[in-house]
Amino acid sequence: MTEQQAATPVVRRVDPRHRYEILVDGERAGLTAYRDRDDRRVFFHTELDEAYAGRGLASVLVEQALADVRASGMRIVPVCPYVAKFLKKHDEFADITDPVTPEVLQWLDGQLKR
Repeated sequence: MTEQQAATPVVRRVDPRHRYEILVDGERAGLTAYRDRDDRRVFFHTELDEAYAGRGLASVLVEQALADVRASGMRIVPVCPYVAKFLKKHDEFADITDPVTPEVLQWLDGQLKR
């Protein structure tokens, strides 16, 4: 199979691990991690395996994750710099995006035991 015929990437939510994963040909290519606080999904980390860099997969991953948040009736808090950057370019999610506050950051540190 050539690069051009590669399977469409699949994004799945993995609730027990608090993350969305993007799979390419069944292999995990990256993830975006979150914690839920009431009706807000706080995204704090996004990573993509170097082997999959440059294909736009991080954008596909985050877009589908945010669409899932909307479908769930929740709101987005973009602590993760990549998610925040994505939201600046994609204002279709502005109506469900909440600001990152010191209180949210302190709560997240407690959740992650940092």
